Amino acid sequence: MPLPLWTSEQAAAASHGKATTAWQADGIAIDSRSVQKGDLFFALTGGQVDGHRYVASALAQGAAAAIVNHIPANVDKTAPLLVVEDTIKALSALAEARRAESKAVIIGVTGSVGKTSTKEALRIACGPFGKTHATAGNFNNHLGVPITLCCMPKDTDMAVFEMGMNHAGELSGLSRQLRPHIAIITNIEAVHLEFFDSLAGIADAKAEIFEGLEGIKAVVLNRDNSYFDQLAAKAKALGITRIHSFGSSKEASCRLLSYQSGGESCVIKADIEGQVISYEIGVNGIHQAHNSLAVLAAIHAAGKDVSQAAEALRGFGAPKGRGKRYQIKHNFTLIDDSYNASPASVTASLNVLSQEKTTGRKIAILGDMLELGENGIALHRGLAEHMDGIDEVITVGILMNELQKILPAAKQGGHYTNVEALTPLVMRHIQDSDVVLIKGSHGVHMYRLVEALLANNDN
Repeated sequence: MPLPLWTSEQAAAASHGKATTAWQADGIAIDSRSVQKGDLFFALTGGQVDGHRYVASALAQGAAAAIVNHIPANVDKTAPLLVVEDTIKALSALAEARRAESKAVIIGVTGSVGKTSTKEALRIACGPFGKTHATAGNFNNHLGVPITLCCMPKDTDMAVFEMGMNHAGELSGLSRQLRPHIAIITNIEAVHLEFFDSLAGIADAKAEIFEGLEGIKAVVLNRDNSYFDQLAAKAKALGITRIHSFGSSKEASCRLLSYQSGGESCVIKADIEGQVISYEIGVNGIHQAHNSLAVLAAIHAAGKDVSQAAEALRGFGAPKGRGKRYQIKHNFTLIDDSYNASPASVTASLNVLSQEKTTGRKIAILGDMLELGENGIALHRGLAEHMDGIDEVITVGILMNELQKILPAAKQGGHYTNVEALTPLVMRHIQDSDVVLIKGSHGVHMYRLVEALLANNDN
């Protein structure tokens, strides 16, 4: 029988809190709407939200206990609680306690784009080497990282943490809390420029992930990226000497030798630190091939069998909203890349679309790319250079209209102010054998178009 994730005694010792009664929990929740039976509910406070208002609801839904800084008026004093001074500090305390007792190999993943896909691929690649724990979804911020640590079972062998940021200083604290053994930076691209003066500033902020490295102390960097030297210098300044690189460059220690697209998968031949291997991943796109190289570089840095990891990657498929493919009735293909967008990720997705083999049209439906600052208009117009092989482009949002206006007339599929206006028209417009890519920043809600197409497919 598996051990509980947390007991009242363990949580009290970590947080210096006081339990009202004995309890044990098997999960963590901070949102009462998502509480599962057996979860430990943290009543976090901040901004306009006070989790103490939802403690009774969380317990009624089956939470094993709640961590609170006071007992709410509508909760019995004998309810399973842990009373602490500050619930957010208690979350960090439990996270740090779990990290201190863990013997797992910890790998942190950050980068401008590709974090979640790389994290998911790495989760699968770690499978052959024991019990693996990884960030759920993209739960990668100041709450997501400690929650993922709190959720890590004691007997974890390999752990993969996605780490995100949009301001300088964020990754520093997360890295010192996580204390990873290996750090991956997928790339440095034009993302969150609204909050940075330059791409070099983004590189410096991403390099903060090195600050908490311990043990193996290895970094994995993109050799094809313009900021490789800057990142490598940052690592060396911290005394980190194990620098692994990936990409197509001849100087990459994990180098892509060949790539063959196969629709929903691709076959890769690579030189991983002198070992030439061929393997298949269950997702298409040369950017995904490069992500897999980063994964195998980390596996090599961890001292694990690269061949076993590469074989496991056959089971890696695109996560929801990040290139996942659907075959829609009436025989057209939907590529759902709607979760988020940046110039680099849109370009990568357009490249995948352009290589599709179909007798129908290749249609890109693109929503605004947000948080690009004063360069937003130019970066949207710049996408026009990547439309070879694309038959039609439909755009959504103020910024994407700048792209629509400069496209060749034959490619102009129309512009719409929002997804709601576009959805019924798209559903009538798509024909048999078309391949349709949907992509845009999360705030533009392109996923709603995906949901509408999938719902129509079920009818």
